[in-house]
Amino acid sequence: MLMHQISDWDDAYANMANIPGGEDYPAKWAAQAKRFRQEYRATGRAEFDVEYGAGERNTFDLFHPDGTPKGLIVFVHGGFWRAFDKSSWSHLAAGPLAHGYSIALPSYTLCPDIRIAGITEEVGEAVTAAAGRVGGAIHLAGHSAGGHLVTRMVCRNTPLPPDVIERIRLTVSISGVHDLRPLMRTEMNDTLNIDRMEALTESPALLEPVGDTRLICWVGGGERAEFLRQNALLASIWKGLGAATVDVEEPDRHHFNVVEGLQEADHPLTCALCG
Repeated sequence: MLMHQISDWDDAYANMANIPGGEDYPAKWAAQAKRFRQEYRATGRAEFDVEYGAGERNTFDLFHPDGTPKGLIVFVHGGFWRAFDKSSWSHLAAGPLAHGYSIALPSYTLCPDIRIAGITEEVGEAVTAAAGRVGGAIHLAGHSAGGHLVTRMVCRNTPLPPDVIERIRLTVSISGVHDLRPLMRTEMNDTLNIDRMEALTESPALLEPVGDTRLICWVGGGERAEFLRQNALLASIWKGLGAATVDVEEPDRHHFNVVEGLQEADHPLTCALCG
């Protein structure tokens, strides 16, 4: 049996340096998102910069389908809790909108101006505010750090009120980070400031899901080994705690293009989220 120990934790979580052309993706996302917002604004079915809290970044954009929404999807962006905002991801609303869902995309305060526990509280406020504007079932989705944040919403120590929790039918974590302890070994922790107590109280893999949780953990088959491990980890642990879970490795996808399926109505990721 060959045993393997991780010696370079920074490399283990480094996506841009290990994806060909990785440095080009942020500009690509921003351009696609801007074009989508411009086109959708003309439909009159979008609300921009809806405030959900007192912070400068405490706003979300809300896109509505043609006709009465089937329900609400909230998509939470990634960036290791220290980068990006809602403006880079608007185009990912296209697939869910085609299925008849409204979709909210919130921004949140970034580290080091806040702790991860504080971001959890802000995302809870964003989900609650969006739920107050759209009726019906709620589905949560998040990418990378966003995958952590949406799974935190369905932990027993959730910041969500009971009436919102009761409406959540599905949570989809896309390349999520569910155990924060390894990140304490990385240089990025100079910004994140995760300590042992926060890792224990903010890692979904170390917490229990609320009753009747349905969870899809979705990851690109070509991702870093740590993201494959983190993906399978939560699905396995929560299944043992009574949740209905599945973990999916989508072939030929890496950490940056694994979310692109949400642009397409018939893509398996979109269908899984909207199912």
